[in-house]
Amino acid sequence: MYQGHWTLVVSARCSRPMGDGRPDHTSAAFAHATAPPIVGRSHDLLLELTLRESGCGLASLPEGSEAGLQRLARGEVMVAAIHLHRPDGADEAANIEAVAAAPGLHDAVVISFARREQGIVTAPGNPLKLSDIASVAKSRARLAQRPPGAGAQLLLLALLARANIAANDLALMAPVCATGMDIAQAVRSNRADCGIVTRSVALAAGLNFLPITWEHFDLVLRQRDYFLPGPQALFEFMRTAALRERAMEFGGYDVDAIGAVRLVN
Repeated sequence: MYQGHWTLVVSARCSRPMGDGRPDHTSAAFAHATAPPIVGRSHDLLLELTLRESGCGLASLPEGSEAGLQRLARGEVMVAAIHLHRPDGADEAANIEAVAAAPGLHDAVVISFARREQGIVTAPGNPLKLSDIASVAKSRARLAQRPPGAGAQLLLLALLARANIAANDLALMAPVCATGMDIAQAVRSNRADCGIVTRSVALAAGLNFLPITWEHFDLVLRQRDYFLPGPQALFEFMRTAALRERAMEFGGYDVDAIGAVRLVN
């Protein structure tokens, strides 16, 4: 972000004679330029509903957690929605530690959206009798996967590392699936035997779900953008009883701490 940013500032400042006595507002304008009203995000059914129903006017770019953070750092989105995982299993603080250490996000704030249940989706009745990632590897079940940097893919890599399983031990399907719903469709159509999705996705697709872990699903934005109308409309809807009711309907969500500030960078 910063290399391109400073190139623009230098170009603008050189466009008029130096020392002409006029105040230079150009660099300040670029420094405080408002990011486009877009949420770069990981796929999530409850967040999709919140973006629609809140009237926030924020567009959606579902590319994955790491891509969302990178776009936020470059000023290409206003909000990033993330869920990150680490091979050592210390996932409780994975999101906030990643934001705290990210170059270009020194002014970020992390807001809790929900805790979600992630697991392995299978066909109804779990015909291969899968139970965990080790059973997936042992049975050579066809595993649908997400793109690199997606939170579900990071969870898959973490599960493999914790179980001492190599990626080559899995029957990985190609091409990758853009969203959790795409993984569910691959299982429903018998193009895959299983994949990593949230409980809400498995329930919506009418598929079997093997729970693995609960994770933090957080919103990240710059402090200066927190009070803009779009994010404020989003946060207002997050506090409503309607949102909590829909979270219960979807299943696999804990929204007790929704809206809580988890980090101010």
